[in-house]
This record gives sequence, structure tokens and C-alpha cells, in this order.
Amino acid sequence: MPLILGSHSPRRKEILQFFSVPFTQVVSSFPEEEVPFLGDPVAYVTELALAKGSTLAKQHPGDAILTADTVVFYQGNVYNKPKDREEAVRFLTELSGQWHSVFTAVALSFQQEQQALVEETKLLFHTLTSQQIAHYLDHVNFLDKAGGFAVQQGGALIVKRIEGCYYNVLGLPLTPLCNLLARIGIDLWERLSIL
Repeated sequence: MPLILGSHSPRRKEILQFFSVPFTQVVSSFPEEEVPFLGDPVAYVTELALAKGSTLAKQHPGDAILTADTVVFYQGNVYNKPKDREEAVRFLTELSGQWHSVFTAVALSFQQEQQALVEETKLLFHTLTSQQIAHYLDHVNFLDKAGGFAVQQGGALIVKRIEGCYYNVLGLPLTPLCNLLARIGIDLWERLSIL
């Protein structure tokens, strides 16, 4: 069946390409900024992921649509993609030296039904100086990342500890992905690409 990855994220695309599952990448036009955060990060990412899928399902009836949404959560606040460098500096300053959580909802829309699963990963950042934060932002494309940071490649300098799924922090946790696709007959264990 046709599978659509409803995301522009190159990281989600790369993770899905770990498996021999043909898919097309299409960006959802759902206006994410219209969904208010009401205090529950699980409910928030779930609503966003489902809404993205619902929007695409209207345009691609009959296709299986995979969507996701990721946020960073700390002390009652969510950290989405920063709107500018100033906000990214604030995010990293507040998260510096602190444990915080990354939540990703993965949603599957197929045959007028929607399901979503949520993964949480906990991160502890090193205590960062203002110079380190500035240097980090000079070298990371922070505008397309929840919280304004990346944990892959050299971006991992800011992370002291991680508890949970690494790929969740990249935006597509494997356990929810595997469980959702199994419900429509796609077994990722049988679709492993050559390692």
C-alpha cells in the first residue's frame, strides 16, 4: 500500500530508510501554531501528530499516512522550534545543566482511522557557558529542531546523559513506529535494510 511520511524532517526520512519500506515524503499543511499548549505534553504532541495526519488523509485518501510531532518539556513549559536565534539562546540557557524530557507522538492515519503512540526520552545537558551556547548555535541548524538543539554528530557535546530512545530525540522513535506499522501489516523486523 502507498505509505506517506507526513514530515519535511530529513532525520525522520533517514530513520524510516533503515527499513525497506517504500514511502513518499509529503509535508502537511496543518498550522501547528494554532494548537495551544494546555499543560500536558503527551496530549499536545498527540493532538499535533493526529491533526497533521488528518490534514494529509483528506488529500491522499486510501494511503497510509505516518506523522509525528516532537517537543522538549521542562518545568511545565514546551520548547518547540525556536523562532529566531534569541529564542534558541534562551532555550539552551534554561536547559543548561538540567534534566528535561523529549516527547514524540507518532500517528498513523489509514482507512478513516487514526492511532497514536507517544515516547518519552530524558536528557541531561552539561552546564553550558554563554560562549559555548553561542558557538553551538553558530554550527547547528537550530531553527528546524525542537528546543533548538541536535543530539547527533557534534551536537552531542551538550548532552551529558540520555535515558530512553535515542531516535525519539531525533523525532521518530522506533518502538511506536514498529507497533503502528505492524497494525497495517508492515513488519519492520522483516524489512530491515542491509546493515
